[in-house]
Amino acid sequence: MLRLFVAFTLLFINLYACNGGYSVCKRKINDAHALTSSQTNIPITKHKRLVFSRTKPKGKILKYDPFLSLYLVADKKGFAFPFVIYKHSPMGIASINTKRVQESRIKEHQIGLNQFAQLQSKVSAPSLVLTSCCALEGIVTPEGVIEKPYLQHFIQQKKVQYADIGIRVKNMHKKVLVHSINPFMKNNPFQVNDEILRFDNKRVRNASQLMQWILFSKIGTMHSVQIKRKGKILRVKMQSKKRKGGGYLSDTFLEVLGLSFDKNLCLIQIEKKAKKYGLKLGDKLLEVNQKKIQSEDEILKNISQSKEATQLLFQRNHFQFFVKVKSI
Repeated sequence: MLRLFVAFTLLFINLYACNGGYSVCKRKINDAHALTSSQTNIPITKHKRLVFSRTKPKGKILKYDPFLSLYLVADKKGFAFPFVIYKHSPMGIASINTKRVQESRIKEHQIGLNQFAQLQSKVSAPSLVLTSCCALEGIVTPEGVIEKPYLQHFIQQKKVQYADIGIRVKNMHKKVLVHSINPFMKNNPFQVNDEILRFDNKRVRNASQLMQWILFSKIGTMHSVQIKRKGKILRVKMQSKKRKGGGYLSDTFLEVLGLSFDKNLCLIQIEKKAKKYGLKLGDKLLEVNQKKIQSEDEILKNISQSKEATQLLFQRNHFQFFVKVKSI
């Protein structure tokens, strides 16, 4: 009898979610056990759940995205009425957790793997960004919102990977400008402050849109990019490579060389190809090209100025030493 009552309640919630509004979505979150104190467990099919977690979740992991800390996990018990992800844009959204509903809107959209989306109102993580029909629009994480296109991309792709053409971009004065360039990527034709006008003959309207086109493209494909540099319109070509960092992974361009850092800029991974530099786990990066750095963004900015080589200053215990790495 209890099971019949629960099933009827869930059916009612799903049939009348749009009419019932966000309060019904809050009930659905609770009934689905979609949120815990530190992670999401969102049913997206009857027997699969989309999990955001900074630690490895329990259960059979079907897929993992280390960039966004997303997992696709098998759900043996199952949930009859999973959360859907619609293609169309919603009329309104709200951030919802087990205790609170707060109507809001996207203030800043997600720019690739370097800047998560931000809502107009302050919300706690984890929460779900839902429409009044309980359709999933995003996941609120400690760093910001992972937006719907990235959730869809993760769910749909067989192999978790992203493409890269060696640039990081920003919106400025209604233009999309190159913020930093990867000097370790062969034949990189871009320069800092290039304005991106078109990507594969599609007009570029904002940095968020451009980064989706780049990241979601097939690795190894050639791309034509129209840019404006010092008043001149140019067309450059670049072959996409496999993206090495961003999101919840370090993104300093040094990942291409096999070096990865934590948020304190200490080495947490040294791949075999980087052993020649004589570095050890825990070594802290202090300077890039004789300029002090305190964040990944400052590393990207200073590495972009490298020509033939990049000079890095590390500290190990109380000892400081230089390492020089070649640009391509």
